[in-house]
Parts: sequence; structure tokens; C-alpha cells
Amino acid sequence: MVNKVILIGNLGADPELRYTQTQKPVAKISVATTKKYNGNEKTEWHTVILWEKLAELANSYLKKGSKVYVEGELTYRTYEKQDGSKGYSTEIVGQQMRNLTPRDTASVASTYSASEPPKVAEPPAPMAQKPVEQPRQAPSAYEDIPF
Repeated sequence: MVNKVILIGNLGADPELRYTQTQKPVAKISVATTKKYNGNEKTEWHTVILWEKLAELANSYLKKGSKVYVEGELTYRTYEKQDGSKGYSTEIVGQQMRNLTPRDTASVASTYSASEPPKVAEPPAPMAQKPVEQPRQAPSAYEDIPF
């Protein structure tokens, strides 16, 4: 079975970087995707959670309005709201991220992966598909997410 989400969109706000109780960095980004049809536009908002090195890289290099490519898996979680009721959240746990916003005047795109150090791709190089020995998964204790 496959659980894979690919998004290309713009950040609606600067990344929110926080740390879990065990000091693991985790970032939340909000990505907007827009679909145009029959002269109309529809924008969907997606919450993306990035862990560890990806979280730190997103915080360093992305900002509101940045165009980004995110690849990850769809997750659902429940949490307790402040009023005691149960809340539900649909999120994408990012496994790869690519900054599509050119730096200054050079049109260089940076590719980041949860399992590899940052790389700089030649413009406009496609993302290389590399076999992954074992998919990197976010920690299973979602209640540890400080958002």
C-alpha cells in the first residue's frame, strides 16, 4: 500500500519551529495550493509537519510566500482541546522538501531530505529519485508535538 502526498505551493506564514520535551526540533508549515478552473480559483491549505534536520532547514531557508515542494505521508491524529473536547487534525509528515523560490537573482533550488544532508541542485534539475533503504518515519508519540 502507498501513502504518499506531493504538494507544490506557497507558505502562508513563516515556519513555526519548536522543540519536543526530548529537544527534537519540529516545524509546522502551512502550504497553500491553488487550483484554477472555469475562470475560478480554489485555494486549499495543508498543514505540514517537519522533523529534525528538515525542521531546522525550513526555519532557516523558508519564509512566508516561499514556493515549496513537499513530499510526505498523510497522517491523522486526535488531541484534547483546551475546553476538554476531542479535536482532529489531518497533517502531512514531510519526508522531502525542496525550496522552489530562487535565491536573490540566481535561480537555484535547494533540495532537502529527512535522511540526507542538504544538497544544491543545478537549475532546473528534476528531483533525483533515490531508493530509500528504510523510510524515515516521525516519532510515533504524536502527543509530543508542541503545537
